[in-house]
Amino acid sequence: MYYLGVDLGGTNIAIGLVNEEFKIVFKGKVPTGASRPVSDVMDDMAALCASVVKKAGFTFEDVAYAGIAAPGSVDPKNGVVRYSNNIKMENFPICEELKKRIPLKTIYLENDANAAALAEAKAGAGKGCSSLVMITLGTGVGGGIVIDGKLYSGFNYSGAELGHTVIEMGGRPCTCGRLGCFEAYSSATGLINMTKEKMMDNVNSMMWDLAKNNIERVNGLTAFDAAKKGDKAGKEVVDMYIKYLACGLTNMINIFQPEVLCIGGGVCGEGNYLLKPLIKSVRRAEYGAATQTNFCQIKIAELGNDAGIIGAAALGL
Repeated sequence: MYYLGVDLGGTNIAIGLVNEEFKIVFKGKVPTGASRPVSDVMDDMAALCASVVKKAGFTFEDVAYAGIAAPGSVDPKNGVVRYSNNIKMENFPICEELKKRIPLKTIYLENDANAAALAEAKAGAGKGCSSLVMITLGTGVGGGIVIDGKLYSGFNYSGAELGHTVIEMGGRPCTCGRLGCFEAYSSATGLINMTKEKMMDNVNSMMWDLAKNNIERVNGLTAFDAAKKGDKAGKEVVDMYIKYLACGLTNMINIFQPEVLCIGGGVCGEGNYLLKPLIKSVRRAEYGAATQTNFCQIKIAELGNDAGIIGAAALGL
């Protein structure tokens, strides 16, 4: 049997036909055109579903169901996107609207970060494990929780906002309105802000050369690249970033004690340069470390941009 996974993003709609082993048989994408009427977005989504199935050499009769991974606040039980800022959906019955356009009776819905966590649990860094927490380090800090192989999102489907736990009382302002959130320090945005601040205090730092003397060209890798070249200010940024990231991850481990905690996002491309000191810092801080024999495994997410598709396709399993 095959399943359609729909990853609805603010920039692109990516859709894949996924088999029972969570392998993508065929996939395609089209621009979302998020500023358009939502009916146009749905028309393109349906057309891409049909195209992917056909180009894979199948028909909709070979497809058990479709799953949609959508940004924002969603109601999986009723198939409704309650609110999505980027795509301008509000109380939108996305599953029913897709059913009107493609011949499938069953369509599931989940938040995109939750779907990515489910994908990693089923087919990625947590494959074979019963519990996993995923942290995505992008513009913000997203999260997903899988317990006993099932997603946990709270009684109102608004849980797992792990980026909005406070790690610095009275600290940096967060977009959610609180001060000192995990997201304000450990997102790519937080890393960039820390880098810029350090550069302003260190005019001779190599980070200026890497940014071509334009502070607006700073990205999430600027400090890491400088640190690898021996730049003191760059290393200070990296050390501070890892300190805050370790704090947030330790909190997640102390709360959930999952078998696997995986992290995803562009900064994870640093591999062991990030992971080794991060794990060392977490191990020093996590509760009961001195007497534990079984530790949560901290890993880098494995599925990359395919996580949304695979997770959406796994929603009915």
